Amino acid sequence: MLPALALCVVMCGFAHEAPALDRASKWAGPSISSEEVVNSSEPVAMPAEHGLSAKAVEIARPFGFPITNSMLVSWIVAIVLIVIAQAATRKMRMVPTGLQNFVEWLVGGLHTFMVGIIGPHLTERTFWYFASIFIFILSANWVGLIPGVGSIGWGSHTSHGFVIAQPLFRGANADVNMTFAMALVFFACWIVWALREIGPLGFLKELFAPKGETEGILKLLMIVVFFAAGCLEVVSILFRPISLGFRLYGNIFAGENLLEAMSKLVPGFGWLVPIPFYFLELLMGLVQALVFMLLTAVFTMLICQHETEESAAAHT
Repeated sequence: MLPALALCVVMCGFAHEAPALDRASKWAGPSISSEEVVNSSEPVAMPAEHGLSAKAVEIARPFGFPITNSMLVSWIVAIVLIVIAQAATRKMRMVPTGLQNFVEWLVGGLHTFMVGIIGPHLTERTFWYFASIFIFILSANWVGLIPGVGSIGWGSHTSHGFVIAQPLFRGANADVNMTFAMALVFFACWIVWALREIGPLGFLKELFAPKGETEGILKLLMIVVFFAAGCLEVVSILFRPISLGFRLYGNIFAGENLLEAMSKLVPGFGWLVPIPFYFLELLMGLVQALVFMLLTAVFTMLICQHETEESAAAHT
């Protein structure tokens, strides 16, 4: 699973290479450095902005490479997962204990779960991706709930108190570039898996060929109908990365805005009011990781299941 976790690190860097998405939301005013906050004796008027910004904030640019706060959290999560995987598998034992026992329980449970959904054959070929993406998304979602993520950074004093303008950390999946990058990686893997399972000709047949046994004029009509349906299916396939990316981003970003709003709802009790919603977001983080994994698994099964069924029937 280590190569797949390393792939997550690559996706974090790829996630920032979508400036068109970043330009969709701009800060209403210039950023304020920490020195300006310390040296300022008067409150600085902050731009009128409700909730969290939809754009990840650039916090550094070493050698001309932009690094955002969401990329930083993504790298931290990926590195921690790689370290845990290395530590759990460094000294393997026949009777697992401690960290090895936990990792084997988690991976084994996911493997059994995936076998029940897409079958043992596809699980053998694709489990590395589905397990890694589930663990990464779940970890990133929960890390985004740690106090300090979104509340530590650069800001200024206003009439409503100290306001963070440029947070140092931001939830990885609260950045649409990150979620869209993961969806694009799946789309590439989906094409490779489909071509390996059914081949280029089988891929085209799965999309455009008529199903069932028909003859005469009805067969000609079915060819036209299934070709039109195949064209619609191609459009649906092309939109899958967009729907996958925005579904995950929308839910996580909305959850962070909810916690932000609850923390400001009752002055003086900003630490208490959001606590019930933290438990809701813990559940939401798990659900969204499951949804992303299950949708990608079902998309893979739909394009590969017929070949798998035919192979099984031939062996019986």
